[in-house]
Amino acid sequence: MFDPASPIPHWTASTMQRVASEPTLAGAAVRYANLGIPVFPCVPGGKQPLTPNGFHDATSSARVVQQWWQRTPDANIGLPTGARTGILVVDIDVHAGGSGFAAFERARSEGLAVHWAWLVRTPSGGVHAYYPSVPDQELRSWQVPSAHVDFRGDGGYVIAPPSRIAVDGAIRAYDVIAVTAQPARPLDAIRLRQFLEPPRQRPVAPPSRLPPKGCRPEALARVVALTPEGGRNRALFWASCRMAEDGQSRANTAGYLMPAARYAGLSDREIESTIDSAFRIASRLGPGSGLGPTQRSEAIQL
Repeated sequence: MFDPASPIPHWTASTMQRVASEPTLAGAAVRYANLGIPVFPCVPGGKQPLTPNGFHDATSSARVVQQWWQRTPDANIGLPTGARTGILVVDIDVHAGGSGFAAFERARSEGLAVHWAWLVRTPSGGVHAYYPSVPDQELRSWQVPSAHVDFRGDGGYVIAPPSRIAVDGAIRAYDVIAVTAQPARPLDAIRLRQFLEPPRQRPVAPPSRLPPKGCRPEALARVVALTPEGGRNRALFWASCRMAEDGQSRANTAGYLMPAARYAGLSDREIESTIDSAFRIASRLGPGSGLGPTQRSEAIQL
């Protein structure tokens, strides 16, 4: 349905507010189309597309849009995001599992997610923050569930005002609650995602052989802290043995390694038991065991 020759979407700061004031959904849909903004129908009271190809069928042909809403006058208005419409949306979710407002405010305080064009309150109590897109720059949609924030760019869509959704048995509308008084600016969606979901450090696996005698306790603790599940107990064990061999007391060993092991995800009971085992074995394989330093290290690893 997409027509490359269709008119360029015409947005101003007041566009959404003016269209949302239309008394009927059909009237609002046609008004979007007349502004060159492609739309498509979704089920009344819901978000599922009524067209075979969903947002790919969106059009700014007023004639087609009018036909769609003649068939389903109460259809909600689907609005593709990204290059097709020239708008990007940050979706701040509010649901039983949590709210995205705190994460959004942290991002704004860092200079991200600012300069929106308008804000729309969603029926669930969340907010859609609209931003202009960058011409000829593709920004794909993404989600950060841990922050309860989604981004709608290329390959996505939102339900636009004045659409209505059923929430807890009541029909609630998408309402424009704020319009910028300053020039709206494009959103840096890549930096926003990196802020909301920082890249994880690659875990540092424990070495296949024990570190040399005299290895610093801080270095041993760091390896324990960064060891992934499946190797945590082993890493704590050999680190404890190494410190015992180097003459460290059990109390000093626990002081360095317990916080690191907790960070790795071990319980206090597991940590205490592992350190105790390491000190028992290290004492049996000490200088009086008849083994040299290299043999003692190999026996401890086993």
